[in-house]
Amino acid sequence: MTRPLRSTSTRLAMTVMGAFLLAFVLLGTGVYVAVSTLLLQDARELVRTDAAGLMQVERDGGRAALVQELRDRLEAPDDPDAVYALIAANGQVEVGQAPAVRAGHGVRWTTFEVAGDAVPDDGVQSRRVLAQLQPLPSGDTLLTGLRLQSQDRFLALMLRTALVALAVAATLGALAGWLTSRWVSHRLSHLDRTAARVGGGELGLRVPLDGSGDAFDRLGRRFNAMLDRIEELLGGVRHATDHIAHDLRTPLTRLRNRLEDLRHRNGATPAQRAALDGAVQETDQLLTTFGALLRLARIEAQPPSGEGPELDLSALVADAAELYTPIGAERGVRVALSLSPALVHGDRDQLFQMLVNLLDNALKHAPEGTQVGLSLHAGEAAVLCVDDAGPGIPEADRERVFDRFQRLEAHRGTSGSGLGLSLVRAIVHRHGGRIELIERAPGLRVQVTLPLGSGAGRIARAEPLE
Repeated sequence: MTRPLRSTSTRLAMTVMGAFLLAFVLLGTGVYVAVSTLLLQDARELVRTDAAGLMQVERDGGRAALVQELRDRLEAPDDPDAVYALIAANGQVEVGQAPAVRAGHGVRWTTFEVAGDAVPDDGVQSRRVLAQLQPLPSGDTLLTGLRLQSQDRFLALMLRTALVALAVAATLGALAGWLTSRWVSHRLSHLDRTAARVGGGELGLRVPLDGSGDAFDRLGRRFNAMLDRIEELLGGVRHATDHIAHDLRTPLTRLRNRLEDLRHRNGATPAQRAALDGAVQETDQLLTTFGALLRLARIEAQPPSGEGPELDLSALVADAAELYTPIGAERGVRVALSLSPALVHGDRDQLFQMLVNLLDNALKHAPEGTQVGLSLHAGEAAVLCVDDAGPGIPEADRERVFDRFQRLEAHRGTSGSGLGLSLVRAIVHRHGGRIELIERAPGLRVQVTLPLGSGAGRIARAEPLE
């Protein structure tokens, strides 16, 4: 089950969106700081010009002319945002309104707040005043300032616009991230589908290339080259196995026929006949092994059987159980059958071979007086279980027993070539299923899961075979 937050596509989309938003925030912050700095510089220049004019009035007409000019401007201001005040040497404000100002030397800049009026159209209320403090020869201090109401309104409008733009940018960033992740997923989907189908046995498939020469195209080329090499190596192994089996089966058959002739000659002693019987049995075992190798090579070379004919798996299971019930009775082992209808796509002969191998293994290792359970149930898939009460298989060896010629030490003395489960696994994989070995304590369960066909039945029935 895919976790969305751990998905590479999701993280790629979030990364693209995050980078998009980060770039927008950095750009917006830079623009905001630059604009606010420019507005403040313009306000300083206005205040500086206004203060220079008042200082000229003071130089031309003295303190009385300056006081009169300040009162005229306060009563009939040319600029409603202008702020003026004359502060005496003792700190009292003679003209206008001003905050408490400490005595100082030289021109100084200060910022303070005063009550402002609400602006009807946007509700922005400005309280900030940028002011210049200019000492006079008389010891007084001239305050020339400017309410930053227009600047604050403009910055507030910028901020609101930036928030709206941020929401739009977040949406666009999410869309861009989603489109980017979809594009990457689409480019990788061909590789994923091809890898899945090749893993299912279609070794001739290759990743389609678009000829763009980008990273995805180069990855597809390398993947195809790897598949070519794998197919070449596997083909070489299969051909070698096939040729060896074919080349050796003919002389082995001749050898067996000659041994049979020697065994039936009148001059052979009982000891010689016993030795010849053992040699014939060994030759038969070798011929059986080569035959299994050839069948295994052919099955592994075949494409998946998903488009094969639809058949009733329960009927095949019943036939296999009927075939092995007498064999189990001879060994003192009962076969118990429980089936429900299940239609699957596949090769009837290969599926029957799978059932025969599983039943043969189960009966071979089941103790006398026990039973081998054979069940088939249909749910989301067809599940076939073969249960026995034998010694089981250690967990560390459960994957190894599917390899060719692999036999556990406890079973070395029994007959067999070590290819039975390899053949079963090849058949299961060709039919798009999976096989598992499950501990039963005592015994072992071999569970085969196969995909259902379109008309699979789901009505359970139990049919024990005596």
